[in-house]
Amino acid sequence: MKIAALLSGGVDSAVAVHLLCEQGYRPDLYYIKIGMDTDESLTCTAEEDIELATATARKYGLSFDIIDLQKEYWENVVAYTIDKVRQGFTPNPDVMCNKLIKFGCFEEKAGYAYDKIVTGHYASTEEVDGKVWLATAKDPVKDQTDFLAQINYLQVSKLWFPLGGYLKHEIREIAEQAKLPSARRKDSQGICFLGKINYNDFIRRFLGEKEGKIIELETGRQLGTHKGFWFHTIGQRKGLGLGGGPWFVVEKDTEGNILYVSRGYDTEKQYGNEFRLVDFHFITENPWTDTATPICFKIRHTDCFQKGTLMNTPGGYRIISEEKLQGIAPGQFGVIYDKDAHLCIGSGEIRTVK
Repeated sequence: MKIAALLSGGVDSAVAVHLLCEQGYRPDLYYIKIGMDTDESLTCTAEEDIELATATARKYGLSFDIIDLQKEYWENVVAYTIDKVRQGFTPNPDVMCNKLIKFGCFEEKAGYAYDKIVTGHYASTEEVDGKVWLATAKDPVKDQTDFLAQINYLQVSKLWFPLGGYLKHEIREIAEQAKLPSARRKDSQGICFLGKINYNDFIRRFLGEKEGKIIELETGRQLGTHKGFWFHTIGQRKGLGLGGGPWFVVEKDTEGNILYVSRGYDTEKQYGNEFRLVDFHFITENPWTDTATPICFKIRHTDCFQKGTLMNTPGGYRIISEEKLQGIAPGQFGVIYDKDAHLCIGSGEIRTVK
């Protein structure tokens, strides 16, 4: 079996390679380069990543290659992100990076030659009635199936996630014992490759700044100003610069560049228990025939699965949550799981119910 393993320079993907080698496999290693070298303000800190990935390959005597997908990343993922932000939505670049770049463009460049593609994601796959399904990881805190919920069946059937049955602390222990070069490296944060780049700086680079009003929803009173609605998301509490709070962003007027805010944790406006999903995508297939199905779901990256009902209506899919949700952000992905939060069924883009 021919295996390609994607290395990021972090501890998780390095342990995935270690576990493969322990089982007697000899994967070819690849690093996907997506930061833009030609733009100093947005360049990726790829040097350290590549150095650690190279050291891992050397330790196990494996082949290592760098696949340059900078152009594809910026034409697809960055374009998607900026377009959604400009429309007033809160996008998820990581989801699209997995779908279009890691398991899309990479497949076209190199992955097609392999039987399996291995990554360090905290996820797993499971075969049910001869079909492969994306399944959650043992570690609920680290589970990353929500970032994989837009991949298609061809992609999931080729993927292999060696970390799916481990807890994060166990991965760290394995890395220490194996003396992996990245054993003590901290987990990366931020958009796909951006890491150390501030999200607002990233958005400012493309959309600039434009002063607008911050208005209290209930009274219509102006409380202050902001530098552009695109820097703010529904449910946001920090970074508004208002006294006497807590204040929450509850609505955005993208035409007028106005933020509407409301005070307090218990304001009804910042909570909801129903939302629509547009462009819903099933990873493997639709396992349900009923118009109302009990499910678990996520509306952001968290270790908590919410319980609710998926409604199949003439106008598309809707989710009705058992509990009220804070900060339902249009543009994010609503990720659907079976009622046991075991199989990840698919995802759609969130829209509020008007």
